[in-house]
Amino acid sequence: MSDTQEIPQEGKLLDINQVTDIIPHRYPFLMVDKVRVFADPKIATGYKCVSGNENFFQGHFPGAPIMPGVLIVEGMAQTSCVMFLSRPELKGCLAYFMGIDKVKFRAPVRPGDFLELKVEVLRDSGRRGKMRGEAYVDGKLVTEAEFMFAIVDKENQ
Repeated sequence: MSDTQEIPQEGKLLDINQVTDIIPHRYPFLMVDKVRVFADPKIATGYKCVSGNENFFQGHFPGAPIMPGVLIVEGMAQTSCVMFLSRPELKGCLAYFMGIDKVKFRAPVRPGDFLELKVEVLRDSGRRGKMRGEAYVDGKLVTEAEFMFAIVDKENQ
């Protein structure tokens, strides 16, 4: 995304190539396929097509595969990372988890499901913040969580 590009009110949909230009996550740990970044800099929506070929299904659980809940929360966090790290002033930074609260797993996510990962900023202190995330399948809430993060310069790691 260029530094001067204005984001339309309905948002800009970033494809997998744009997502991987912004965040360092790669297969098998990339948990979003697309991210919509909105003009309101406090919300974003990530999308994940859950394939039966995901490596975690081999052991979680044979014969009754469900997506591990922690990976759904990771998808929400990665959606937040794309939202924050797409800001020109944060280019070249990394976002680290600092805490996770109020997690609820309401329904299983299975192969073939399409995850919609909605995130919103609860608190933004520049390089630290708190987010709320909700994951949906077919309009049904399947996971929710609050999580804290810190943004650090990549070259200082």
